[in-house]
Amino acid sequence: QVHLVESGGGLVQAGGSLRLSCAASGRTFSSYAMGWFRQTPGKEREFVAGISSSGDSTYYADSVKGRFTISRDNAKNMVYLQMNSLKREDTAIYHCAAQGGRGITTLAFRYDYWGQGTQVTVSS
Repeated sequence: QVHLVESGGGLVQAGGSLRLSCAASGRTFSSYAMGWFRQTPGKEREFVAGISSSGDSTYYADSVKGRFTISRDNAKNMVYLQMNSLKREDTAIYHCAAQGGRGITTLAFRYDYWGQGTQVTVSS
């Protein structure tokens, strides 16, 4: 099993920045495309950002384009989400997820492994 652990969440003022990290176990991290999703109580799970296995392609939800940046360091088995210009509506639990063989996808059911999540709260 691939184990994913998120960190870096917290409380931030609107307009501020936060950097989330996702640490992956295993020896095949470089073969997985990675994604970030967020979940708010009472709402559907929402795709935020995705990155290809090599890191050469990224894709973002319209709501975060220009503000968030996904990146990865395969040598360290890490994926990151840099969040700038945060808004109150960005408040959610953020999960990283891994999927193999399909490249970037926005569809949650196509991801094979999920982290436990980290809370991001934006005040305004």
